[in-house]
Amino acid sequence: MSQGNRGMAFEMLLNLNNQLYATKKIALINKRPTPVKVLKSKGTKVLNGFYESKSTVDYDGVYQGRAIAFEAKSVGIDRFDLKNLHQHQIDYLEKVESMGGVAFVLIEFRQSRQVYFVPFSTIQHYVYHAAHGGRKSIPKEDFDVYAYEVPNDRVPLDFLSVVDLILGCSDEKRISVR
Repeated sequence: MSQGNRGMAFEMLLNLNNQLYATKKIALINKRPTPVKVLKSKGTKVLNGFYESKSTVDYDGVYQGRAIAFEAKSVGIDRFDLKNLHQHQIDYLEKVESMGGVAFVLIEFRQSRQVYFVPFSTIQHYVYHAAHGGRKSIPKEDFDVYAYEVPNDRVPLDFLSVVDLILGCSDEKRISVR
């Protein structure tokens, strides 16, 4: 699989998942395209272009009146290298959280077919320690302690059930996806 297509299946699954949330009027979550300046095209095919600016994060939207922003990453090894998150993405997630939104990273481990919801505060902890001489990656075993495995019983990747858990929503207050 080429470098550029590593997370394509994960992205497609997230896009389907977000369509289900929207169709059922649960949440409105959008995939954010990377801003590209097209210099030359033929029909719908871009032949030449460049990135105009750094993007924010992969997805943002609204759920239960709160802003949500997250980055989605797919890895084929048993750790998450922090270099996979760019500073502008960390800065954006920090701004979202500081303004009362919900910020997180979804990380797929392709080999085990597990997806983890990592709260932004957890990411901040690891980034801080990496900048001060600590490890530059998060080992997979840490995800079982400091992150939430995303269930797949109501929709393919029901990450909003983790948001409910974090926000303290009880089962009675939780919006049903069925």
